[in-house]
Amino acid sequence: MRSLLQAASVAVLTLMIPGLAYAEDPRPVDEAVAASKDSGTLDRADPEMAEVIKKLMELGAKPVHMLDVPTARTQASPADAAKAVASEMTGKPFVPEKVGKVEDVKVDGAAGKLDARVYWPDGMADATDLPVIVYFHGGGWVIANLDVYDASPRALANQAKALVVSVHYRQGPEVKFPGAHDDAIASYSYVVENAQQWGGDGANVAVAGESAGGNLALNVAIAAREQELTAPVAVLAVYPVAGTDLNTESYMANRNAVPLGKADIEWFVGHYLNTMDETKDPRLDIVGAADLADLPPVTIIAAEIDPLNTEGMLLRDKLEAAGNDVTYMNWNGVTHEFFGMAAVVPDAKAAQDFAGTELRDAFGE
Repeated sequence: MRSLLQAASVAVLTLMIPGLAYAEDPRPVDEAVAASKDSGTLDRADPEMAEVIKKLMELGAKPVHMLDVPTARTQASPADAAKAVASEMTGKPFVPEKVGKVEDVKVDGAAGKLDARVYWPDGMADATDLPVIVYFHGGGWVIANLDVYDASPRALANQAKALVVSVHYRQGPEVKFPGAHDDAIASYSYVVENAQQWGGDGANVAVAGESAGGNLALNVAIAAREQELTAPVAVLAVYPVAGTDLNTESYMANRNAVPLGKADIEWFVGHYLNTMDETKDPRLDIVGAADLADLPPVTIIAAEIDPLNTEGMLLRDKLEAAGNDVTYMNWNGVTHEFFGMAAVVPDAKAAQDFAGTELRDAFGE
């Protein structure tokens, strides 16, 4: 269960670092603000987060629900905006966080080979028996790739002192549900069985993901229990898709938020699902239909300005009710996609630090 010590440690951290906006609960949002063009994103966001959102708008990014799939996949991403802000701050081209080594590889999916990328921690490129993190990127099971979500695996490798294998997966509308989910389970099994070739320990593996990838990470842990696979030692779910109710409190408060609003999620759902009846599937409606008993420790990281915020709390409560060890941390003043923006958003660095601590504990480091 969440301990007073865990909560106190993060509270102390936020007092020590100016600008951090950790809080247990999101702040209430006035209905007029919620109904505004951007759900008040710029006014509600911390200054550093607001700069990223402004830059995203300057780069011409539009809400995905206004676009066709090819355009949505190629337009400027929040990661691009964060890099642009970082470059302006330093006056130099953006340089990603240094790690020990990066290697593009192929792993087995449910129906063939998948692109994957392996990250070694800084200074540990030749290490052996490293703990392993299998990471799944976000993008609503429709957009984004290993390049868009490059910052988070780098940070997790360094923070957790672990080998990170970031796995791409088949996406809709080309491959509908449950294609991405099947790929996640198959690729996790492949990494467990083959981690040694990269210097990893296949018996000490965690699973992590952001947004849609957070949903995949949770589903891998459930599948490991049901299929008697090697169980992950921990799950890191960063603002995960955990339910299918699009009328929760946070969906209403953030229905027009940037970079993710309610209509955007409806767009993702429409491109990944075969029919709306699949919203009842426990792999999608985790908080409403999944059996969450006997899972490894789960860390949930949430963003205030995010339609998914409420279901993160519902997930926390359901996991706890099922008897699992759960840690939940919400950061106010930041939006969906903030986690990989440590170069420019202080709360992202704090969230990464916290995630690293949780994972190191799970690994026994």
